[in-house]
Amino acid sequence: MSGTNDRWAGIAASVLTAAAMLAFGMPVQAQTLDRIKAGSALKLGYDPDARPFSFNGEQGRPDGYAVALCNKIADSLRAQLNLPKLDVEWVSLSGDAKMQAIGSSTADLVCAAEPVTLTRRQQVSFSIPIFPSGTGALLSTSSPLALREVLQYGEPSSRPLWRGSPARTILEHKTFSSIAGTTSEGWLSDRIKTFQLAATAAPVDNYQQGIERVMDGSSAVLFGDMPILMDAAARSDNSGNLIVLQRHFTYEPLALELARGDEDFRLAVDRALSQTYAGPDFRTFFTTWFGPPDEATVTFFRQTALPE
Repeated sequence: MSGTNDRWAGIAASVLTAAAMLAFGMPVQAQTLDRIKAGSALKLGYDPDARPFSFNGEQGRPDGYAVALCNKIADSLRAQLNLPKLDVEWVSLSGDAKMQAIGSSTADLVCAAEPVTLTRRQQVSFSIPIFPSGTGALLSTSSPLALREVLQYGEPSSRPLWRGSPARTILEHKTFSSIAGTTSEGWLSDRIKTFQLAATAAPVDNYQQGIERVMDGSSAVLFGDMPILMDAAARSDNSGNLIVLQRHFTYEPLALELARGDEDFRLAVDRALSQTYAGPDFRTFFTTWFGPPDEATVTFFRQTALPE
């Protein structure tokens, strides 16, 4: 009987200890910085199909704007943690693997083009924004002028765009594409449903497939993340026959994903990003991937950087 009592006493003690740790904000499991210091290794995930943010560069090495930012974060962590020999392990993530990378501890940080949404914040936390993005539209230069004008000069984003005539007439009976699994796909489906538009949503697996549909006329428009649309159009063999409208249909800042409840690691990441944005060479760094920033973009990063 005493053995049973001892066993229950041990269980009770464990429960009370865990409860006390939670009550005082102490982690039950080792946090990211502890794991990094213990193993002298940082696991960085990247999406090989999110150019110019992340992609496979020369000899298959990860490259891109988000990848370069994460390399700066790694340099900052070496200094912050006094780990000059900190190793960086890059993990290629696609599809479901990217969505599960943080929860499965496959990666400590996801370095890609991830929009900050409330739904996603139920699973992961985010760094301060790395880019001011949103949904854009790509069309063929041979697309009807009326379609381009409706999309480019329609009602302001705070009011319904696809409502009434003649806009509704122009948008009816068309097929629109978006990248499957992205916020653009959800936005497109919602617009069609909300305004009861007689149109078809045809998701595609990637931007190249979407461009091919626009070029062969099977889709009138490809909706996707504005900077990735612009890069895909510029690199396409049909670049001279494509246009990306100068309009954001949504505003979705992009950020780096990391584990929820790990404030020390998030602080270290945000400190590295803030120092990068405030650095004298950031304009040149940014220009490497996107060309010279306009004044609105400069202001965005100036306001995003957190002071010490």
